[in-house]
Amino acid sequence: MNYFSSDFKLGILGGGQLGKMLLAETRKFDIQTFALDPSKDAPCQFGTHYFEVGNLLDFYTVYQFGKKVDVLTIEIENVNLEALDQLEAEGKKVFPSPKTLRNIQSKITQKKIYLENHIPTANALLFESKGDLEAQKEKLTFPCVWKQDRFGYDGYGVKILKSEKDLTDLPETPCLIEEMIPFKNELAVIVVRSVSGEVKTYPVVEMEFHPEANQVEYVICPARIDEKVAIKAQEIALKVSEVFNHVGLLAVEMFQTIDDEILVNEVAPRPHNSGHYSIEASYTSQFENHLRAILDLPLGNTASKVAGIMVNLVGEEGFSGPVVYQNIEKIMAIDGVTPHIYGKRETRPFRKMGHVTIVNEDMTEARKVAEEVKNSIRVVSRS
Repeated sequence: MNYFSSDFKLGILGGGQLGKMLLAETRKFDIQTFALDPSKDAPCQFGTHYFEVGNLLDFYTVYQFGKKVDVLTIEIENVNLEALDQLEAEGKKVFPSPKTLRNIQSKITQKKIYLENHIPTANALLFESKGDLEAQKEKLTFPCVWKQDRFGYDGYGVKILKSEKDLTDLPETPCLIEEMIPFKNELAVIVVRSVSGEVKTYPVVEMEFHPEANQVEYVICPARIDEKVAIKAQEIALKVSEVFNHVGLLAVEMFQTIDDEILVNEVAPRPHNSGHYSIEASYTSQFENHLRAILDLPLGNTASKVAGIMVNLVGEEGFSGPVVYQNIEKIMAIDGVTPHIYGKRETRPFRKMGHVTIVNEDMTEARKVAEEVKNSIRVVSRS
């Protein structure tokens, strides 16, 4: 099929920052791109050939949108799967498939899949409701990690339980409780798989998290780990990719334990925060390779040209309203620094508003610059 400068139409479910960065690649290749998002102010509103406001969880809305395009993909997992089932049954190409999404939307199902396929992961207890959890609370060992089954993202739907009293404020939802893993590092590997089965992995990255918001603050590529650990992480990521049988990107988040074991945390079947560095630092960005994969084009080189560090830009605590990026001019004067502003006009505490990529031949120097960037730029609101 001729995708370029043609009548071919690609649809994206979701119009957030991931979709916006994917649009840069569809524009590069002159591919008509449609997007659906519940917000009229979504970042994708300006870059598409067609933008529609609608509920991603509504059957009719997703189904009718899908009929307008030739290939349908996602930038968010929380979409109506029954609509995707119907579209696929009618011959529409949907990547990742609704089957893959169904297995990933539920963290309980994810955990069962890891255990059934002997993929190393943290021990967990599964509960059908808050009442079920409270009835079996004697089984818990504190501290532990609570995760709601569905619709968690960016630290929402995850909570550290330090004692039994923390059970009180949990919402009424199916959930799982994981043991607390003593770990050295949180790692991620992005796997890209094409329609015809070509598979490549990006280098292992290291993630540093905000202690309160449970959001990534820094992504460091390559991860500062032993080569044997990196190889093990990539091998496990490939096994996870095979089990989920996805098309497109799959970000596999992992823990490196004190004993250098690798435990899978969870996955995301789409472009991922841990791969944003690839726009500047890799031969082929994660966004271009997602596009190549779902269109069954040859996959691009996933190797890095240079060391890269990504710094997340999130709204500061205490500020809500029209956004101001203080000191952005200061960081733009530094060599190797590239800011990405997502196009969200309103900031609020911990909202992802953009990111900054730092590239440098020397990882130590890149990390110093990343710290300077983090300490300089402030995402606040107008007074």
